[in-house]
Amino acid sequence: MGYYLRRTDLTFAILDDAPHAGGSWQHMWDSLHLFSPAEHSPLPGWWMPRQTGEPYPTVDHVVHYLHDYEERYALPVHRPVRALGVHSCENGFTVKTDCGSWHARVVVNATGTWDSPHLPHYPGAQEFRGCQLHTVDYQRPEPFIGQGVAVVGGGNSAAQILAEVSRVAETTWVTARPPRFMPDDVDGRVLFDVATKSRAAGGHGVGNLGDIVMVRSVREARERGVLHARPMFDRMNPDGIAWDDGGRLAVDSVIWCTGFRPALDHLAPLDLTWADDRPVTNGTASVDHRGLFLVGYGSWTGPASATLIGVGRTAKDTVAQVRAHLGPAGRWPATH
Repeated sequence: MGYYLRRTDLTFAILDDAPHAGGSWQHMWDSLHLFSPAEHSPLPGWWMPRQTGEPYPTVDHVVHYLHDYEERYALPVHRPVRALGVHSCENGFTVKTDCGSWHARVVVNATGTWDSPHLPHYPGAQEFRGCQLHTVDYQRPEPFIGQGVAVVGGGNSAAQILAEVSRVAETTWVTARPPRFMPDDVDGRVLFDVATKSRAAGGHGVGNLGDIVMVRSVREARERGVLHARPMFDRMNPDGIAWDDGGRLAVDSVIWCTGFRPALDHLAPLDLTWADDRPVTNGTASVDHRGLFLVGYGSWTGPASATLIGVGRTAKDTVAQVRAHLGPAGRWPATH
C-alpha cells in the first residue's frame, strides 16, 4: 500500500505496532524459508535480492528486505503504535491508539493474521499437564528433545514443524482430514500463477493442487516415514490425547498448527457484518463503511494477497479505489 500511495498526491500515515520493520516475518520459526526464489517474491517496485547459498530465502533475509524496502521509499511509518479501536466520525474515522488518536477519511487495514492464532477447544485441554503451544510460539526443535509430541494440523506449518521436531522427538501427526500433498515440483511460483489464472477464469484458486508444499524438509520427512497422520483426537486428558474408539496416547507436548483468523479486534466499534469468520467485503472494500478497506488477508481480499508477490496487485487496485473515494479533496490529511 505504501508504495502505491507514495505515487499519489495523498497524505497518509502507516501505523505499525512492532518496534522494528519486518512484520510477522520477524516472529516466525527459525528454519522457515519462502516457497519461492527471491526473484519471484518481490514487493512492487524493487526486486528482492538473491540470498547467497539459499535458493529459497530465509526469514532473516525477508526481514532485511522489508526493512530496506521501507527505507528505500521513505514510507511514513509510525512505530510502535497499536490501534485499539476504529470509530466512525463525521469526516471519516478516528483511530484510537496507545499513542493517542488519529483522524483520517480512509482507513486501510493490513494487520494480517499472525496476532490472531486459532486454538480449537477440546474437552480436557485444561487438565493436560504437558505443554501446549501454537505455531506462533514455536521457534526451534531443541526444547522437544526426547519428548513425545503431537503436532495438530494439516497445512504447511504443521508439516514443516513436524518434519524438524521428528528428528529429535517421538512425534504423532494428527489431522482433521487426510493430508493433501502437492506434487514435488510445485512451489510458490506455480501457486501464484495458478491462483492468478484461476481467479481470472472464475475458479477457486489453488485448492485442487493440495494443501502442503513439498519443501526440502518435508520431502526428507517423507523419506524417513514420518508423514503418516492419525485422525483428529476427541479429547485430552492429563497425560495426553484420546479417541472415542478407546485409543489413548501419552504425550509431553501438543503443538497446535491450526491456523489463524484476521487480526481485526480494533474494528469491533464499527460493528461490521461478518460471514465465514471474516468481514464481508466487495473486493477489499467494506460493505458497511465507505472508506474502510482490508488488504492482504488471503484469497477473499484478492488472489494470493497474503503473499509478498501477490499483495502488490491488490494494493494497487485498492489505492485506485481510495483515490476515487476521496476525489478532489484527497489531500485531507491523516492527523494525529
